[in-house]
Amino acid sequence: MDGKNVVVTGGAGFIGSHLVDKLLSEGCRVTVIDNLSTGRVENIVHCKDKVEFVEADISDFDKILPIFKDKDIIFHLAALADIVPSIVEPRKYYNSNVMGTMCVVEAARLSGVRRLIYAASSSCYGIPPDGFYPTSETAPISPRYPYAFTKYLGEQTVLHWGKVYNLEVVSLRLFNVYGPRSRTSGTYGAVFGVFLAQKLAGKPYTVVGDGTQKRDFVFVTDVADAFVTAAFSDVNNEIFNVGTGEPQSVNTLVSLLGGEKVHIPKRPGEPDCTWADISKIKSMLGWQPKVSFKEGVAKILEHIDYWKDAPVWTPEKIKGATEDWFKYLAKD
Repeated sequence: MDGKNVVVTGGAGFIGSHLVDKLLSEGCRVTVIDNLSTGRVENIVHCKDKVEFVEADISDFDKILPIFKDKDIIFHLAALADIVPSIVEPRKYYNSNVMGTMCVVEAARLSGVRRLIYAASSSCYGIPPDGFYPTSETAPISPRYPYAFTKYLGEQTVLHWGKVYNLEVVSLRLFNVYGPRSRTSGTYGAVFGVFLAQKLAGKPYTVVGDGTQKRDFVFVTDVADAFVTAAFSDVNNEIFNVGTGEPQSVNTLVSLLGGEKVHIPKRPGEPDCTWADISKIKSMLGWQPKVSFKEGVAKILEHIDYWKDAPVWTPEKIKGATEDWFKYLAKD
């Protein structure tokens, strides 16, 4: 690992910045590409003297191509996230998550890069039918909204380039990643960002439905470790789930955070449970999560000031922000 030249697209983002930290600790020379649409320079300021930072959009092929020269491994994490904006602006998501991914793998191919690791999304599984919990990599694919669909198409693009052009590729389907530096913006973002901002503001947590729904929360440093483990393995053209295999309820999260809660309507298109079958990544890569949910929540509370400027969502604001969600997905 020591001395490898690597690129991390989206390296100023939540997961990307933790991956940068992990790669630096392994002795890699790291170049970060990020257009800062959701990433933050503050996420990598602590290591700014150790990385090369390039502000660029991955869909700008002519700009990113020279960056890939003489690189050993590409970690492709750059993408547009969030459900609601993807419903409102599907072309924007297709351009970033599909065409942008094509630009990355094509630049890798033309530059002679040996290996590429892709950050896929477990949202490709949609709402797994009965009998598919825990959800394995062979479960039916059923994306419910453009974000999930475009991330899956990005994954297929990566795997196709791997087969046709002999590029070594691995795709990691990430479940519910949480931890310090998780995004503070977006149209009704991830549950941790929402809850932590509410906690700081002394507001009740907006719990969807009755709070018994479960998510396979996996701590961000474990995810960074999964990327590095996959990158420096001999495994090629494979897909792996990355989770804990131990889903936790939203009510359990509220209990660990402490505070009052209010309930808001259950949303269409969301599963009652996300539950990763991680037996494949355990057996083939020897990876397994190290941080328990209780430990992870405690770690994130140590960094709660990170969310002090995050938007504070109220039931009324959430209702307005998710109108398109219910408009287009309620038929599900």
